[in-house]
Amino acid sequence: MRPIALLALPLLVFAPPLLAKSDVAAGAALYSRYCATCHGATGAGDGPTAQIVLLPPPDLTGLAAENGGSFPFRQVILRIDGREALIAHGSPMPIYGAFFEGDDRQRIETADGPVDVAPPVLAIARYLATLQTE
Repeated sequence: MRPIALLALPLLVFAPPLLAKSDVAAGAALYSRYCATCHGATGAGDGPTAQIVLLPPPDLTGLAAENGGSFPFRQVILRIDGREALIAHGSPMPIYGAFFEGDDRQRIETADGPVDVAPPVLAIARYLATLQTE
């Protein structure tokens, strides 16, 4: 294998969490439809229903900052599809795992290990990564 190919190998291994334009666009549309009503158009937690839900929706723009500057793809995916629910604290967050479930789940590598994910959930996670503030 040529030296340049060896340097590119880590990029191929971790390619799924990288942002693909089509995934980001799809994620933006899904976010607008399913998430913005609580989390707001910009992810700041100020959607139109934020005032009436039991627990205020979190500001999603600071997830990377809260995670040492790295967007927590695995945790976000598990939260969206319901595998990591905040049941002990109560949570009005709808679980979208069953809604987006299908035969086309894929395994991706993240900084926190591999995770199986439905493409719509991955698209939303990739979109949320673009909303991060510093």
